[in-house]
Amino acid sequence: MRRLLSWGLFGALLHAGQPGWAQAQALPVPARPDTVTGNPTRRGFFRRPAVQALAVPAVLVGYGISTLHEHGFYSSYQAQADAQRAFPNFHLPIDNYLGYVSYLGLAGAELAGVRPRHDALNTALLLAKAEIVLNAAVFGLKYTTHVERPSGKDDHSFPSDHAAQAFLAASIVDLELRDKSRWYGVGAYGLASSVAVLRVLNNKHWESDVFAGAGFGILAAHLAYLTHRNRWGRLPNGPALGWRLAPACWPGGTSGVRLSWQPRR
Repeated sequence: MRRLLSWGLFGALLHAGQPGWAQAQALPVPARPDTVTGNPTRRGFFRRPAVQALAVPAVLVGYGISTLHEHGFYSSYQAQADAQRAFPNFHLPIDNYLGYVSYLGLAGAELAGVRPRHDALNTALLLAKAEIVLNAAVFGLKYTTHVERPSGKDDHSFPSDHAAQAFLAASIVDLELRDKSRWYGVGAYGLASSVAVLRVLNNKHWESDVFAGAGFGILAAHLAYLTHRNRWGRLPNGPALGWRLAPACWPGGTSGVRLSWQPRR
């Protein structure tokens, strides 16, 4: 029962943790004036983008910390014992690669004509910022907490880098494509959750590691988006810029092609 409640909490947080701030940023709604003072009404504290972006990662990381070792409602030791009892000698190493499949899905969606929120350059910048934040947090903790892995291989278990990378990728996909369909995010988070579960079943990480890793991955993605102000390749308040190749004809009857830099339509 405790195991079901623990992983049920994991799924519920991921579902509830996809706040609507991304849509609000993409389609800003002007604040309504206060009927008494005439001033724009202030957004409630819990509706602020930063609060919504940080709430779920904070709960996930906090829950992970609370279950370290033998602590918590359903401790990491209990979860690991149950996992090894239910799936003895389990070994399926696809968790090393599964977390990056979401990026392939994002690229595939764009090739299929589904336009994400940002162009390739901005997405790369967002990912680079998120990776810097994520690696600083994850590896900083790995080499300061010294939590031994369930397998005893080393003492760099907390938090899980694989889970963090998987949830970072899922968050990027969700934030880029949620305006098109929420199912892109559902699929990406499903893959990320599979990575987290496989890390536990493969005896690579504790329950606490994957919960905290998931929180750090989501947090890094949201921080990158919240701080992204330079819309490279865009005109002020205008459409995205891009290269265009078009046929051309010059005086004298010479024909060829013209490469120009102009707004996309």
